[in-house]
Amino acid sequence: MNRGPLYTVLFALAVALVCSVLVSSAAVSLAPRQAENQALDREKRILEVAGLLPTSGAITREVVRAQFEARIRPRIIRLETGEADTSVDVEAFDPRRVVKDPKTSRVAPANAAQVLRVPTHARIYEALDDAGGIERVILPIEGKGLWSTLYGYLAVDRDGTTVRGLIYYAHGETPGLGGEVDNPRWRALWAGRKIFDAHGAVRLQVVKGRAGPPEADPHRVDSISGATLTTNGVTHMLAFWMGEHGFGPYLAGLRGAAR
Repeated sequence: MNRGPLYTVLFALAVALVCSVLVSSAAVSLAPRQAENQALDREKRILEVAGLLPTSGAITREVVRAQFEARIRPRIIRLETGEADTSVDVEAFDPRRVVKDPKTSRVAPANAAQVLRVPTHARIYEALDDAGGIERVILPIEGKGLWSTLYGYLAVDRDGTTVRGLIYYAHGETPGLGGEVDNPRWRALWAGRKIFDAHGAVRLQVVKGRAGPPEADPHRVDSISGATLTTNGVTHMLAFWMGEHGFGPYLAGLRGAAR
């Protein structure tokens, strides 16, 4: 039966409308689950970089949540001073949102990491020992690699300078090259390195070729073959976020308390 071009157009519009309603409804209904999965992934990454993810048994949602609640304490700090600020809701804090708001961030000074804005506050994570004391801290870092912005966490001992782990949870670097920042073998090279020298200057960096063991070569980590620009980006973001415009004041407080 030939219904004419008007029927065809109206039918196509009706199908498109129904499909758009179904897609929108699915997106809305799945949004809470997506947010929950993102939070769970963040908690898992934080436990992993802190060395607190169970090494045996199934890593279920319940295991991650229980371990995170028992051993990790989120805290909001003011970057300029490094001091805790309880006036900011730690659960509602959104790092991506606050850095875009001129009221809660400022323009970053020129830097090789290509960080454009610095938030007034940051959410850090304190890993607790069995007695409830701070064992190490997990600091969020970000900066440009070759193709993308890399987002990760650096775990630092309570002495304020010894690295316990580095992990990236989001980036768009080339698989097999810059994407090797995810390789467990490269990540294992960071444990025991030192961020600062004896004078408090940031010295932690990725170097071309091979570095020695942490005891003999505390401030340097091996580069990734074929990924010079990505690993340069790692060095640049560490220099920025461990410095005076990032977590430098906070880490100085930890070093002072450890003496």
